[in-house]
Amino acid sequence: MKLPGSVQHAIESKFGDITSASASGGGSINQAARVDLQDGTSLFVKWNSADLYDMFVVEEKGLNLLRNAGSGLKIPRPLHHNKDAEEQISYLILEYLPEGRSTSETDSMLGEGLAAMHQKTADTYGLDHDNYIGRLPQYNSPHANWIEFFINRRLTPQLKMATDRGLLDNRDRKAFEALFTKLPEVLCEEPASLLHGDLWGGNQFATGSGEPAIFDPAVYYGNREIELAFTYLFGGFGRGFYSAYHSAWPLQPGFDERKDIYNLYPLLVHVNLFGSVYAGQVKRIISRYS
Repeated sequence: MKLPGSVQHAIESKFGDITSASASGGGSINQAARVDLQDGTSLFVKWNSADLYDMFVVEEKGLNLLRNAGSGLKIPRPLHHNKDAEEQISYLILEYLPEGRSTSETDSMLGEGLAAMHQKTADTYGLDHDNYIGRLPQYNSPHANWIEFFINRRLTPQLKMATDRGLLDNRDRKAFEALFTKLPEVLCEEPASLLHGDLWGGNQFATGSGEPAIFDPAVYYGNREIELAFTYLFGGFGRGFYSAYHSAWPLQPGFDERKDIYNLYPLLVHVNLFGSVYAGQVKRIISRYS
């Protein structure tokens, strides 16, 4: 495939001559490619319009936070990002991690590694900068109280976006407001753990050596239950993942009753990204509490 000129120039000036470039899955947002160099190394590069440059800047910050957590998980190393005014593009160049075959051992290592990552904690919930989940803004202004953070920084912005766009209606808004009053009785206290923030099956795989890798984060410090809930949303992870996680750091009783509440956040994100096809799931969950 043909790379944008500014991307090709950056790679060749910083990393060496290119021998080939092939299109790669970049999710629903970016264009992406694997780039092979003459010295035998490979890079992963993704690009988008110049006005989305900040998305790559904060992705690099998130990847480095995860890499520094000492979890043992494979996380691609960010190498360079920039934007080009002439081509009107921005890009992020990463270490390339080859994909291999997942095994039960991979699942167990992922569970153990995620539990280790969650044990890196902060004094407040949130982060010192905002970032993105998908292409939507994710607001991280710190809160000392998890429930306030969950309401004010996670559910409310997405709910407002969905109602402003007519994807949810006033009855849905009132149902959420009713839920908000009940959350102190339903949710449990947990430390502010370092979270990947967007951990579903599409953002993890086994490397060529069978090690678990995670990528495309939406990092912040939060209640680890919201991360575990997300892993169930689109098919779930392997049984070995959950067994290993619970062995390393058991969840508090009642998680199964709380996980749907936590999944309101990614479901609202999907409503705002992909339309009302996800609104039914939101309505079914919220109706239990209205």
